[in-house]
Amino acid sequence: MTQPRLDVLAIGNAIVDVIADASDEFLDQQDLDKGGMRLIDEAEAERLYGLMGAGREISGGSAGNTAAGIAALGVKAGFIGQVADDQLGQIYKHDIEAAGVDFIVPPSSEVDAATARCLILVTPDAQRTMNTFLGAAQELPAGAISDEAVADASILYLEGYLWDPPGPRAAMEKAIDAARAAGRKVAFTLSDTFCISRHRGDFVRLLDEGKIDVLFSNEEEAKALADKSDLDEAVEWIAPKVPLLVVTRSEKGAIAVEDGHRARVGAQPIKALVDTTGAGDLFAAGFLAGLAQERDLEACLKMGAIAAAEVIQHYGARPEEDLRALVAKKLA
Repeated sequence: MTQPRLDVLAIGNAIVDVIADASDEFLDQQDLDKGGMRLIDEAEAERLYGLMGAGREISGGSAGNTAAGIAALGVKAGFIGQVADDQLGQIYKHDIEAAGVDFIVPPSSEVDAATARCLILVTPDAQRTMNTFLGAAQELPAGAISDEAVADASILYLEGYLWDPPGPRAAMEKAIDAARAAGRKVAFTLSDTFCISRHRGDFVRLLDEGKIDVLFSNEEEAKALADKSDLDEAVEWIAPKVPLLVVTRSEKGAIAVEDGHRARVGAQPIKALVDTTGAGDLFAAGFLAGLAQERDLEACLKMGAIAAAEVIQHYGARPEEDLRALVAKKLA
């Protein structure tokens, strides 16, 4: 088997994040569920954007954030996601490539919608309320997935958010089959409980068919997938179905179960909680980077915790410190 060029290839929604401060009163006025995520159309995206305060724009999306975090850790990452050939699409391409990520599918003038964006409102308690127009991200075709590109990465990483539309779902299933045929690992993140509420059957099928090697989840997602009210019962239900299960628990740290061995890590200390955007994405980045470097389970968990702690101490889902140096220092 030839040595793959990339360590991790991520596939997900290519979304430009627009992040701005907001008050609880503003959320109430807009009838927004604090801390939640809702899907909006382009008209609502334009309306809400016009009411938001000054914001900062950065290429994002769950798997895109993870790919950028992996690159920041000195591990070779690629990303597949669809953007339109418009201003935001070009911003996305430039930004993610500047982060050191190989952007594999170019902006397209063939898609019908504009480049996706997520309007993120951050309240003083650091909760983020997301309003997402998925646009061109939902038009990723199966034809964009090259078997050779998938085989050229040691780990394929997929986000559950992209499972909704039939085209991207077919693209991800094609990528899974290509990875398995090439003997590569497949990692999958459940993304959100609302994804599970719509696609639980498909996600369980992927596990039962042995198509997933690493499953990422938070507490609520694990309980939703297992249809259990207790986390320990949920872990006991899921763990036998997947070689490696990783469950994040916010301030309680995270656990991982591999071949019956359970490892735990506490949350890293922080100076101040500013913005939880991207915490799970960067945890996955740290963990996958450790996995690509063939570190043990405890080290992978700690790398995830370090990356997550760094990103929640400032706005946005990209590390601002030298993440590679930070991890090296804290692992020493």
